[in-house]
Amino acid sequence: MNYHNIETIYNTVCNVPKGASVNIAHMPQCFVGDEIDNDAPHVHTFYEIIWFQKSGGVHTVDFTQYPVERNSLFFLSPGQVHCFDNAANHEGILIKFCTDFLKDERTDDDIFLKYNIFNAFDQQPYCTIDDNTAEQLMALLKRIQGEQEEGHDLQGHIEMLQSLTKIFLITVQRHYKALAVQQQPQKSSQRLFLLFRKTLEQNYHKYHTVKEYADVLNVSSKTLSNSIAECSNKTALTLINDRITLEAKRLLLYSNLITKEIADALGFEDPSYFAKFFKRQTGFQPSAFKNN
Repeated sequence: MNYHNIETIYNTVCNVPKGASVNIAHMPQCFVGDEIDNDAPHVHTFYEIIWFQKSGGVHTVDFTQYPVERNSLFFLSPGQVHCFDNAANHEGILIKFCTDFLKDERTDDDIFLKYNIFNAFDQQPYCTIDDNTAEQLMALLKRIQGEQEEGHDLQGHIEMLQSLTKIFLITVQRHYKALAVQQQPQKSSQRLFLLFRKTLEQNYHKYHTVKEYADVLNVSSKTLSNSIAECSNKTALTLINDRITLEAKRLLLYSNLITKEIADALGFEDPSYFAKFFKRQTGFQPSAFKNN
């Protein structure tokens, strides 16, 4: 099973921007005539930033409801499940960009943006910015839109869009420090924590132990555990189990896979062991969770 081909697994998937592109749209106008029901849970195959510019209502991400605040930005990664309480009532901006925009991981800063702002299931998926930061971000969006309209035939067009998108994300994390696991990505323990997040996101469906992740990262289990303890309020094993459980919940509720197929997709050879694991994590048998 090609588990990461999420278009064929989940019931409802938004259209992905094609190629190396950025799409900027305004709420609620962009929802008119949309082919999906934005008030129903759905997943993405791309990265999306949802910038709410008016308070009110609720935005649900991965089974947690968040009250919408003015100038709150939500950061959604491929595979996350979300929905609006009433999409037509929300005002703001949607920024969608394909996975190629965060494909390169050549520097610590690249890893920091990809696995701290995005792909960070263990922290809240949003931040709230002040008016000054909002003005800076709006100026960047105008530059992105200008590049889309006028620069598509010029040399370096894609590179310019990627750079502006990266500057947008850096501006967000600089002005909202609560997003950051740390403010010194060069610190070894903090860098290892982000690399662990990256490795976990890529391998939760086949590696289930701290030792397996330590081996991939070429460190001892003790070193990995100590680094995670320093940077997180959870243990390495807890993060591993939580990530597996989150995906199990997504698949149980929002896919057509049966429990045996889900167990197989998440690396459990024995479906009964998966059921015991899920019951231990949630208090429910998989079938009971799905029915509820």
